[in-house]
Amino acid sequence: MSIPGLPEALSFAWPWMAVAVVLPVVAFFVLPARTTLHHSALQVPPGSPLAAVGSNAGSGSARRWLRRMFTWIGWLALIAAAMRPQWQSGDEQTPVTGRNLMLAVDLSGSMEAKDFKLAGRSVDRLTATKAVGGDFIERREGDKLGLILFGERAYLQAPLTFDRDTLKTLLFEAAIGLAGEKTAIGDAIALAVKRVRDADVDGEQHVLVLLTDGANTAGNIEPLKAAELAAVVGLKIYTIGIGADQSLLQDRSIRRLVVPRADLDEQTLTSIAQLTGGRYFRARDTVGLADIYKELDTLEPAADEEEGLMIRDEVFHWPAAAALVLFAVPGFGGALRRLF
Repeated sequence: MSIPGLPEALSFAWPWMAVAVVLPVVAFFVLPARTTLHHSALQVPPGSPLAAVGSNAGSGSARRWLRRMFTWIGWLALIAAAMRPQWQSGDEQTPVTGRNLMLAVDLSGSMEAKDFKLAGRSVDRLTATKAVGGDFIERREGDKLGLILFGERAYLQAPLTFDRDTLKTLLFEAAIGLAGEKTAIGDAIALAVKRVRDADVDGEQHVLVLLTDGANTAGNIEPLKAAELAAVVGLKIYTIGIGADQSLLQDRSIRRLVVPRADLDEQTLTSIAQLTGGRYFRARDTVGLADIYKELDTLEPAADEEEGLMIRDEVFHWPAAAALVLFAVPGFGGALRRLF
């Protein structure tokens, strides 16, 4: 709740605590009055040197007035702390769609085939995937994103997170052969299924975008069996087969012609997508790959900014600290006077 006259960024979570400001006044009328002595315990004759002590009565009244002022201001600061002041520290928090979107990227040896072009030069399939996938990650504001890298084995490189910059960095650091030379598509899907089970929350949507240029040649679980498990837990899989119709693959000192249609198991990738309610896409060049990711943006749209939550920081510690200082000042001053 904001209070008129204060900055718009400042609000109070418990404004009703302001009623406590009248408690000292209530106590004054309800509690019995303190008994005081109306006669001096010591009568000082006129002209006595002790009569000068009485002249300090005015300064004593000033000190009492200052103590009361510090006490009242400290009380008001304490009430302000009890009202839980909050400060709006930013615009809007990253909007949340309730979607968990994981990317599974093939790092097997065949991904080094330079049959894609980027900025007018030939690049390998993984480099093109990084460039297009990085742009896709940047557009996915509002989704929790995760990254799985797979070759002969599958690894969870990044758990589900809103931190898109870190995810892009981890994708760009991926290297061909990092997970082995073969392709374990089934294990990659099974790993995504496990993450869905671990992070399952009612109302969340789970999506896996799996990109590969080959067939399942390794791993402990068959791709179609893994896809059946994915369908059970509600994981929708979009599969992307990447690779030009023909390409030259440099393998150490030997060049060989690669025909992706022979190596790429499109039938299995299509079946995986159909079993889980997703779709299969074929990317033959960089432009086609970028178009696929744009279509994925349409099929699985990111969040609208209007769904964000306001970020507010608790700042009650500032008035609480001020109250502590104000309550301590009179006692500290009295201690100094007794010392000196």
